[in-house]
Amino acid sequence: MTDTPSVYQTDALISQDIDAYLDIHQHKSMLRFITCGSVDDGKSTLIGRLLYDSKMIFEDQLASLEADSKKMGTQGDEIDFALLVDGLAAEREQGITIDVAYRFFATEKRKFIVADTPGHEQYTRNMVTGASTADLAVILIDARKGVLTQTRRHSYLAHLIGIKQIVLAVNKMDLVDYDEARFNEIVDDYRAFAETIGIQAFTAIPLSGLAGDNITNPSDNTAWYQGPTLLAHLEDVELSNTLEQEKDFRMAVQWVNRPNLDFRGFSGQIASGVVRIGDDVRVVPSGKQSTIASIVTFDGELDQAVAGQSVTLTFADEIDCSRGDVIAAASAPPAVTDQFESTLVWMDETPLLPSRSYILKIGTQRVNAAVQTLKHQINVNSSEQLAASTLQLNDIGVVDISTDRPIVFEEYADNREMGGFILIDKMTNATVAAGMVRFSLRRAQNVHWQAIDVDRQAHAALKNQSPRVLWFTGLSGSGKSTIANELEKRLHQTGRHTYLLDGDNVRHGLNKDLGFTDAARVENIRRVGEVAKLMADAGLIVLTAFISPFQAERDMVRAMLPDNEFVEVFVDTPLAVAEQRDVKGLYKKARAGDLKNFTGIDSPYEAPENPEIRIDTTQMTAEQAADAILDWLSKNA
Repeated sequence: MTDTPSVYQTDALISQDIDAYLDIHQHKSMLRFITCGSVDDGKSTLIGRLLYDSKMIFEDQLASLEADSKKMGTQGDEIDFALLVDGLAAEREQGITIDVAYRFFATEKRKFIVADTPGHEQYTRNMVTGASTADLAVILIDARKGVLTQTRRHSYLAHLIGIKQIVLAVNKMDLVDYDEARFNEIVDDYRAFAETIGIQAFTAIPLSGLAGDNITNPSDNTAWYQGPTLLAHLEDVELSNTLEQEKDFRMAVQWVNRPNLDFRGFSGQIASGVVRIGDDVRVVPSGKQSTIASIVTFDGELDQAVAGQSVTLTFADEIDCSRGDVIAAASAPPAVTDQFESTLVWMDETPLLPSRSYILKIGTQRVNAAVQTLKHQINVNSSEQLAASTLQLNDIGVVDISTDRPIVFEEYADNREMGGFILIDKMTNATVAAGMVRFSLRRAQNVHWQAIDVDRQAHAALKNQSPRVLWFTGLSGSGKSTIANELEKRLHQTGRHTYLLDGDNVRHGLNKDLGFTDAARVENIRRVGEVAKLMADAGLIVLTAFISPFQAERDMVRAMLPDNEFVEVFVDTPLAVAEQRDVKGLYKKARAGDLKNFTGIDSPYEAPENPEIRIDTTQMTAEQAADAILDWLSKNA
């Protein structure tokens, strides 16, 4: 590191005219960037040095940093800059980054938000979180170690997330005596890898976060390097929202703003393009058109607004528009689909269950969605495509997703705001995956609903009954099939049109290709639910006897049907009682280890929380249970 004093200067206006400084500061552009790489490449130290050299550390923070450096630092008597961002106690104790740490700083040219992302593979989901809003990625490489597996992984993820600007920061050059040949070797290795994953260009900078070389000032130790310092590059790089302004106009509606009867506006943040008063716009997916009457902001009305601005738009015409709709240029509206291929990053401890219904949130839209097909898993380190039946924590795969109603979207490569989504578990409300839309599936455009004249009401009227789906759920041996069979006989005797779908019987035909893993059980119930729905459409009273161990799938079937048609019948039998009965000898096999994934033994059963009917088979016979269900049906006809 050069011993010459830093030439970086903070803005003199701070001491001369604070109001003028704040006004200028408010209108500076903002760059969001992440630092990532392998463990101990020096990410936190680099950010700490940036904060220190840009004079963004208060005196009390500096005093605390000096004290902490002596107690738990890794640099002897010198300041340990990593402690500025390694805020968690666990991080400081282990000397690693676990969570994403965000820090703000500013220079005379630009404001910055930097995310220090973890390097360990088990925290890849944290890295994806930090990268999701970034314009630029600083990929750090330890000059001693070169390109490592985690370097490749994070480079792939940064490119996958859509970050166009990549800085290759070859750190710890002081530990290789600022060797130009070593720097060039690393850059060549990285370039060869980057081309294989689609990274076309990057900026390579030799530096030392600890010593300060080429961070804010050019270093005398790397006289052979003629490029910009890291801070100079960050100040001058083109922002993504500048590029977004050149695209077609899109704005997802977050809120319908109606403070009184005389004003009705639609609020949101512009995802791309430019909108002006008088522009023709289209509301998608409805297709209704109007023109922009005004552009309203907190600070007053505007003649035009651009990508990144939050505004309220009013129309010249009274047309329907609500949260989740997208306002777009009338001449170039975005696409609509209910089936698409996407890249999925799995972020939950519980693995992906194909066919399970999740909540998909894309922009301001929320729909029910399921992964229909897992095409392959991606080995990030080699870009190899691997066969897989599920995705585990931190896995990445390519999947086909279907939604219960059409969504407005653009391909993620063209528009991150309109093409990025998350999946939410309905039971835990946890975000389980982040996804990027690749393209709409062709069948989504080619398959349409055919209008029919004899509808479900006509079928039901002909049979003189109200269709129902009586969904019997409970452990194996609880008596579901016995009770359902008894109930169907009684309904048949009264002239009702019924059909009983039994779990074992269905697996001889429709579902004979399915096993008993959690994923197979989910698909089993999805198929049965679709069949039951078709039978209910035909006016039948459908009885289903399935263990159906997961609440999410029972809720999925309930959502397929009109209100009050799905009746959950919980055949409540304690495990000990069901195991004592063991009519088919299955519990004995499961206890012996001869039968895997058996509900109640080594696979979970989620008991209904609020079933319409609860049957306690320790207190009722099958006949009494059938009578109780008939009584409920007569009272709730």
